[in-house]
Amino acid sequence: MKQKFQINGISCGGCVARVKDTLEAHPNIEKAEIFLAPKGASLITMNAALSVADLQEQLDELNGYTITEIN
Repeated sequence: MKQKFQINGISCGGCVARVKDTLEAHPNIEKAEIFLAPKGASLITMNAALSVADLQEQLDELNGYTITEIN
């Protein structure tokens, strides 16, 4: 299942790599694609549904990033 999200706080390739690694460490996330154009746009592939709160909790391991769902 793929879902679109916006991750605020992404400003460079290093941010993309850190956020991608952190999200993909979650056992229910198969793949996280994060883009710099448009900045912070993300496509996350999950093998079980996760809420935005679940994803934010995973991102809280890093400082300065917030995630919202794009419908």
